[in-house]
Amino acid sequence: MLQNQKNPRCLYDQCFQTCSEIQDMEVVQVSKALEETHLSSYPLMPGNSEEAPDAGQPSTPESHQSFCSSSIAITTTSSSELNESSRSQEEDSTSWAGPDPRNVPIDALDKKVISLVNFMLFKYHMKEPVTKADMKIVIKENEDHFTEIFLRASEHMEMVFGLDVKRVDPINHCYGLFIKLGLTYDGVLDGEEGMPKTGILIFILGVIFMKGNSATEEEVWEALNLTGIYAGRKHAIFGEPRKLITKDFVKEKYLEYRQVANRDPAQFEFLWGPRAHAETTKMKVLEMLAKFHGTDPSSFPSQYEEALQDEEERARARISARSVSASVATASSSAKSIHFSCS
Repeated sequence: MLQNQKNPRCLYDQCFQTCSEIQDMEVVQVSKALEETHLSSYPLMPGNSEEAPDAGQPSTPESHQSFCSSSIAITTTSSSELNESSRSQEEDSTSWAGPDPRNVPIDALDKKVISLVNFMLFKYHMKEPVTKADMKIVIKENEDHFTEIFLRASEHMEMVFGLDVKRVDPINHCYGLFIKLGLTYDGVLDGEEGMPKTGILIFILGVIFMKGNSATEEEVWEALNLTGIYAGRKHAIFGEPRKLITKDFVKEKYLEYRQVANRDPAQFEFLWGPRAHAETTKMKVLEMLAKFHGTDPSSFPSQYEEALQDEEERARARISARSVSASVATASSSAKSIHFSCS
């Protein structure tokens, strides 16, 4: 706890000063990065409106420049915590409200969306929640279109950076930023500047799953090329993608990268690594892919059936593990009782 509470203006000024002192990407660079990455263009699903805060609460106008993005520190949460957070948001959901965004020039809204993405990335780096009051200061004169801007910025955070914007305090309109799908790695080394790379990891896990749990290197790059990501071409968000995919993700055990047997010329393929199997599920990845395509998981029948079977197997494994733990505890208790009775 802080001993001295500062007023909101001081906190905003301090936040802006801290951001300005860090060597970061400017708004125009992040905008360019998002334009290059077509992952950000997938449509919003109807359910996303439940994540949006209401647009009616007034805020005190403050003069602020756009926040730059910053080096990213890992912020994680367990799957159960995310599910609980999601349920609490549904109970306290607010339907979409606000003026028709067509009444505002597209460029104006786009710029505010990018500014809000920048601000969210900065708060993620600082390991701080995002408040509605903070966000309204960022979008300034477009406050009437707050909900539209918020939804679009949240979509970019999800599709490009692999981060969920989750309501953690409905009373104070406070949102946390969490790595999606239960994953615990965002692709940024501690102490280094950079942007979260979980989005491309989730995308590749999806490609592998859709290709029958293994995808050739050629198939993976064909899919990535459609999103504006190319081998050997440095990307504004993901850096050198070949190194990221074949080295970094493999080192972290999210991907397996191996040579296919009996192929001439030599061919390589990708599979899920042990850490991917441990941290997320086929169903979670399929749900994300379905969201990408504006549909639901059952629209992919064979993959949906496999994902359901995977869920059942995991459930049985959990029950079995609990049963073993209970048996061990009972045996230990019995052994102690025998020891004391013989003493």
